[in-house]
Amino acid sequence: MTGGIEVIQPGIFSTIQDTGRFGFMKFGVPRSGPMDSYAAKLGNLLLQNSQNDAVLEITLSGPHLKFSKPAVIVITGADLFSTVNGIRVENNKIIQISPGDVLSFGKRVKGCRCYLSIKGGFLTEEILDSKSWYDGITPFFRLEKGYKLKYIEAEIDISSHGSQLKINKDYFDSPQIDVFPGPEYYLLPDDLQKTLANTTFTVDNKNNRMAIQLKEMLGNSLQPIITGPVVPGTVQLTPSGKLIILMRDCQTTGGYPRIMSLTENGINRLSQKIEGEKVRFKIKPDIPD
Repeated sequence: MTGGIEVIQPGIFSTIQDTGRFGFMKFGVPRSGPMDSYAAKLGNLLLQNSQNDAVLEITLSGPHLKFSKPAVIVITGADLFSTVNGIRVENNKIIQISPGDVLSFGKRVKGCRCYLSIKGGFLTEEILDSKSWYDGITPFFRLEKGYKLKYIEAEIDISSHGSQLKINKDYFDSPQIDVFPGPEYYLLPDDLQKTLANTTFTVDNKNNRMAIQLKEMLGNSLQPIITGPVVPGTVQLTPSGKLIILMRDCQTTGGYPRIMSLTENGINRLSQKIEGEKVRFKIKPDIPD
């Protein structure tokens, strides 16, 4: 049987995401998918779901959600002070939900984005081979008051497994962001390459699922490039010297020099930073041919 989750309060920005929308970039369609793929995959793994089952990505201030049927859930990623019926619940733990229970998220404790995974995944519409919400592609692009999220009714099977996972939490506190040199990196003067490796940057208030800007300005003598392909993790250097780091909902082409590219782990770490937090780039050797 299916149950429904009533959105009592939607929070700042909550979206349904699966692993992403692949094969459509040639039509200008972004990949989307969870900003922190590690946290999203962890929730599905703990529930023995498919890796591609849809989760709810919750940013900074979360929703209040009322369940109509039994459900089994896990909350991963950022700590947004989650409670069930006003009682604090922990991240990375399997939680049994009863009919009428209200899951709420309160004041942010650590991180930026958390993930609500549910046994069997959220049963939202699949468009272009993905359930990931994106404005202009799917009917909804953010959670709204009164929306009903469908799911498969479930209860905990305590005999299902006894495995344990070692959970990586250091990326909330570490400023290190791993990157590879981008296509235009070696056009930068040596002193600017050193500046990139030795500067502590600050996350700007201009940040969302499309891109995250950094506050510090760099000198830039590079000419704009002929429009070329970009992907999540591409670091662009604007003519003014601003660094723009493209994220999961980014465009598919761009004309700014692509000086670096974040690793998958680098994207996950950056996605958990909020305005004012610091990052440092660790530039790894070129990816071998």
